[in-house]
Amino acid sequence: MQAIMETSFDTVYLLTVITLGILIIRKSSGRTQYLLFGIMAIVLGLGDSFHLVPRAVALCTTGLGNFTHALGIGKLITSVTMTVFYVLLYYVWRARYRITGQTGLTAAVYVLAVLRILLCLLPQNEWLSAAPPIRWGIYRNIPFALLGLLVIILFFQKAKEQDDRAFRWMWLTIVLSFGFYIPVVLWAEAIPPIGMLMIPKTCAYVWTVLIGYRAMGAEKG
Repeated sequence: MQAIMETSFDTVYLLTVITLGILIIRKSSGRTQYLLFGIMAIVLGLGDSFHLVPRAVALCTTGLGNFTHALGIGKLITSVTMTVFYVLLYYVWRARYRITGQTGLTAAVYVLAVLRILLCLLPQNEWLSAAPPIRWGIYRNIPFALLGLLVIILFFQKAKEQDDRAFRWMWLTIVLSFGFYIPVVLWAEAIPPIGMLMIPKTCAYVWTVLIGYRAMGAEKG
């Protein structure tokens, strides 16, 4: 039952965000913020597929234990692409609100992103192990969480300042995604049912993409 339900959910998720990403790019009509948003959605979907596809195959065949290496590599790739996702979302913020300058802010975004990726690439993560060290899951997610917090603050402030109703909940989707993700990092190994929080976390990301898609349609109309 888990194999059917989880695989079905992940398939719908991947097809949804990638399809929406393609549609956003095709309909962006030269608008930078939506071109970036479409690329961001595709990066999200393709990046997650490196982990979710091997997981689906494992669940539907011989089990997760026989796909440790594939799942580990997939998690590594997903960790990197999720970092890229937030860098792109930062540039969506800049394009939507016509932000110029702010070199210090941009530098902070890149420092956090590069630090996160470098931490992900360190061998101490033991991505190919069946039981990777939890402490390294915490280490590599510190700059990631700070990057997310920065993007949350930026969207919250600008959407409120400019009464941007289309993007008024963008900050909340990011808060929810991290709110559901952090407990998984901290306690999923010890308490496996906590891993179910990845479902609402995934839904939060779909909401993020839908915000961009709906805003684009409304502005075009």
